[in-house]
Amino acid sequence: MNYFQTLCLAFFLFLNCNQEAPKLVNVTSNTGDKPFQFKAELVVDKLDQAWGMAFLPDGSMLISEKKGDLIHFKNGVKTLISNVPEIIVQGQGGFMDIQLDPDYKNTGWIYFSYASNIEKDNKGANTTIARAKLTGNSLTNLEVLYKATPNTKKGQHFGSRIVFDKEGFLYFSVGDRGKRDENPQSLQKDGGKIYRIHKDGSIPTSNPFYNTPNAKKATYSYGHRNPQGMILHPETGEIWLHEHGPQGGDEINIVKPGKNYGWPKASYGINYNGTTFTENKTLPGMENPIHYWVPSIAPSGMAYVTSNKYPNWKGNILVGSLKFQYLDRCVISDNKVVEEEKLMEDIGRIRTVVQAPDGYIYVSVEFKGIYRLTPIN
Repeated sequence: MNYFQTLCLAFFLFLNCNQEAPKLVNVTSNTGDKPFQFKAELVVDKLDQAWGMAFLPDGSMLISEKKGDLIHFKNGVKTLISNVPEIIVQGQGGFMDIQLDPDYKNTGWIYFSYASNIEKDNKGANTTIARAKLTGNSLTNLEVLYKATPNTKKGQHFGSRIVFDKEGFLYFSVGDRGKRDENPQSLQKDGGKIYRIHKDGSIPTSNPFYNTPNAKKATYSYGHRNPQGMILHPETGEIWLHEHGPQGGDEINIVKPGKNYGWPKASYGINYNGTTFTENKTLPGMENPIHYWVPSIAPSGMAYVTSNKYPNWKGNILVGSLKFQYLDRCVISDNKVVEEEKLMEDIGRIRTVVQAPDGYIYVSVEFKGIYRLTPIN
């Protein structure tokens, strides 16, 4: 992002911070043979940038705010959780994703990603994965599981989403941290990668580069730019993600162990100033995206719909657009996006999309709050 784009974004955010969020929006989903309406109802208001949502067994919600707050929302009341680790708010970095242990009822572990400088080296921050337990209104038993290095004062491309697979492995993303030509293609450096670890932070010996000399052993795939959406496909068990391209070329990829996803040697995008940095959209030995957006939509958040509450949506993927401010419904067939529908247009910058355990879709809109999508009739 160049200086002019940064100024425009800052002005846009200023305007949005001073606008009253709509409490209820009626939306029609038109594709398929059963068009239907749903209401987008603001259920958690007055949030800044809610990066992550996790639903506790009692139906209440944990919300991570980029500025460093962890909120417990229950029965209409927001309670600030104390003893959150020190979080560096730096550019795109801050308090990011949050997920419950798949066996949360027995373990009590909560996993989250954030920007930190635990080294106290005054050199900026990098993406950190940690876990803790919720005791009353406080975090306890904090354990740092992975800390990307080195710290940098660059403000871009922290990632970072967290996903568990069916075997209990923990996957997380770290963006290239603004070092496009250094990190993504190097196995010796953090950044521009998807990582896989055990829930306690130890590294699986079955990881593809575990026995590669000098490699970051937690690396699962590489050649990524800035993945801010990642899900477990409930049928195939594969990890799907989307990532920001440069100017053009946002991608959806299926993550495979040891594979190179091309950044920045291959891309459908160009530099923000209009110049090219590669002539290659694809290259031998590198994975091609299953879908890409030109122009870029600036995707953030991603949910696979398994719920029966929404006609025609089951098996679809929902992606938030920061740039164009809509929810993108992607119809999938044979691992390809065959149709798209823009929903909730102009609602605001959508940061997170989650299907809750009760089957309802929740959407976080920056500087407004969290909306629940409820079908009408």
